[in-house]
Amino acid sequence: MTIIVKDIGTVDVEKGKDLLSIAYELGFKDALSALVNAQPKDLSHIPQDGDAVEFITFKHGLGKEIYWHSTAHLMAYAVKNLHPDAILGIGPATDDGFYYDFLIDKPLSDDDLAGIEEEMRRILDEDHRFKRVELSKDEMRELLTERGETLKVELLNDIEDEVISGYWLGEFFDLCRGPHLPSTSYIGAFKLLSVAGAYWRGDEERPMLSRIYGISFPTVEELERHLKLLEEAKRRDHRLIGRQMDLFSIEEKVGSGLVLWHPKGAVILDIIQRFWTDEHIKHGYQIVQTPHIMRDMLFKTSGHYDFYIDNMYTLNVEGTEYVLKPMNCPAHFLIYMSEIRSYRDLPIRYAEMGTVYRRERSGTLHGLLRVRGFTIDDAHIFCTPEQITEEVKKCLKFSVFFIETFGFTDYHFELSVRDPLNKDKYAGSDEEWERAEEALLKAAREVGFEPVRMEGEAVFYGPKLDLKLHDALGRIWQATTIQFDFNLPARFGAVYVDTDGERKEVVVIHRALLGSMERFMGTLIEHYGGDFPLWIAPVQARVLSVSDKFIKYARKVHDILKGDGIRSELDDRDARLQQKIRDAEVMKVPYMLIVGEKEEKEGLVSVRVRKRGNIGTVHLNEFIDNIKSEIESKSTPSMLKKE
Repeated sequence: MTIIVKDIGTVDVEKGKDLLSIAYELGFKDALSALVNAQPKDLSHIPQDGDAVEFITFKHGLGKEIYWHSTAHLMAYAVKNLHPDAILGIGPATDDGFYYDFLIDKPLSDDDLAGIEEEMRRILDEDHRFKRVELSKDEMRELLTERGETLKVELLNDIEDEVISGYWLGEFFDLCRGPHLPSTSYIGAFKLLSVAGAYWRGDEERPMLSRIYGISFPTVEELERHLKLLEEAKRRDHRLIGRQMDLFSIEEKVGSGLVLWHPKGAVILDIIQRFWTDEHIKHGYQIVQTPHIMRDMLFKTSGHYDFYIDNMYTLNVEGTEYVLKPMNCPAHFLIYMSEIRSYRDLPIRYAEMGTVYRRERSGTLHGLLRVRGFTIDDAHIFCTPEQITEEVKKCLKFSVFFIETFGFTDYHFELSVRDPLNKDKYAGSDEEWERAEEALLKAAREVGFEPVRMEGEAVFYGPKLDLKLHDALGRIWQATTIQFDFNLPARFGAVYVDTDGERKEVVVIHRALLGSMERFMGTLIEHYGGDFPLWIAPVQARVLSVSDKFIKYARKVHDILKGDGIRSELDDRDARLQQKIRDAEVMKVPYMLIVGEKEEKEGLVSVRVRKRGNIGTVHLNEFIDNIKSEIESKSTPSMLKKE
């Protein structure tokens, strides 16, 4: 029979051979799994005549997911051997490794990790195969019940399918969709990283489980590189730097997931927001502002009430239900519909730094990256079908301008579309989806990008383009989202009067350039490790007096800097100069201006640059001209050079 193999073409293969044998014959010796007709399969799968096959390696995103999920099964096998009474929770792959949850009488700790790793290595030496089985739902329930896996039975009850898959690994069994590696021999090197507590299914009312995090790679060298990367990531952790630089805090007295911005953090936010507002006005957006609380009926009209009520905060005001705004779009629709719109008025672009509130479970909160109250740099573009491609192109160019201005030069786009096998789960017709997907893809290509197609990643109301940032450590962060909506225009009856005098349903593009300001700030902090570009540094220069005799001149320099719009601090403490320099370095102040007798006499400042040391003395006016030029350029720190 013949199959169609990606990167090769049509290939004759022996009928009945599995994918593992075919992969070896065709030279895909690094294959971990395969996509057969776009569906992930184990290499034990036997293809049929005419199947389209793509072999998946560790370099592929799906390959990493399979590799890490298989290692999670190996880890769970080891834990069950050491703690037979442990009850399995879930054990998925994540963006940067894997974890597995266990309900266990004595919670696990980091001290248990070495023993679990040793047992994992012992199991590896036995080289077990991952064996897939498919059972009826009743058979699977019976098997899991016999094994005491009560949490798995709960998960099983939520699955609608009647035929359920699971995997054996030696004596270990897990309810699992798969696919997996052919055997444990494919796992080259691994490391268990930490243990944390996690509520079952993220519900604070349910049992607390022990969650073990880990990572694995095909080679020891890859693992060692990753572990070094993790150490650097810890050093750059935005929560640590946020405390160190006094940027923000999250206090239990206020509530989990609610951020208190301290003066220096608020300065950075204000700089970003001013820049954002100025650039949006230049690009034809109209700035709007909407309330933090709104009546429930607005979100019932939009459909959000039915879909997101569990994530919304509700208030009773004189017998009427209000909600803390979970998203900005319904209010923007009301502004659009406040008067009759003509095709001549379009496109209309509304933009808002809109603060929203969502009831995230406490177990999911993480510093600035996952919070309950956050500000979205939101925009909604109301346009005609003919304007879609041009508007999307403008959004793409605008997003690239923004993220490059903030110093991110490595990024990629993803096109999230429907799951082709479950179209009934999405709003809108096939024609609307095809038109929208084509418009997004065409716009991306015309701007010079080839987005990665992500099937099944679209939300129910439309396809989207996502810009993913790669930070200084190569980690990927969500930034821009450009999204079509087939839901709200129809629900609100949002229309415009077309050239023929008929009312037509308006096309709406949701768009956020930076995403949530909180998450973007966390990204920015970790990307730079707190060493911000000069234009957004909360303190751009700190004036240090050599001794008390020169405090008067230091204050004069400080006042002149502030008068010229430079964010300056004065350190006039009765402390040694070296202590003042160390403190400024810890606070990551880009420039230190040291003043003593010579500087006072000649109107100079001695310039010290963070991480570079002293670069000599310059006249104060010359320093101001140079630093203002650097601020204006919005460049990453170039630092003043000694002539």
